[in-house]
Amino acid sequence: MLVVCLIIVIIVAFIGSIFSSPTVNSQWYNSIKPSITPPNYVFPVVWSLLFFMIALSMYFAWIKADKRQKREIMFIFGLNFLLNILWSILFFGMKNPMLAYFDLIILWLSIILMITATYKIDRRSAYLLMPYLLWVSFAGLINYLAAF
Repeated sequence: MLVVCLIIVIIVAFIGSIFSSPTVNSQWYNSIKPSITPPNYVFPVVWSLLFFMIALSMYFAWIKADKRQKREIMFIFGLNFLLNILWSILFFGMKNPMLAYFDLIILWLSIILMITATYKIDRRSAYLLMPYLLWVSFAGLINYLAAF
């Protein structure tokens, strides 16, 4: 099951990168990028660590969950993954930081749901999601500054 969780997050990361990778060095992105934005090389490192922690969180919650909780985990993590991919599509693919910011708010709320749901099942699963919440909070500030 751990391998399945890892494969799922790798697919999510790959799909997101299809939209972000070609654009991160573009004139458009450089023209809207706030000064507090970390260097481009930071993002793949941070996201790789975060996706690994998300996969571990999903795995730990899954192996301890009952049947009803597994359905909830599938829904909440699936929703989060879709919102994560959608952000890349909106921000980088469509070059619409304002719409991406509103997606990011919903994404942030979905992380809160993930933490809440997993905490009831396995606390370490919830703790593994805390850096994700912090990073998306910081990304929200960057997105906000780029959009408005």
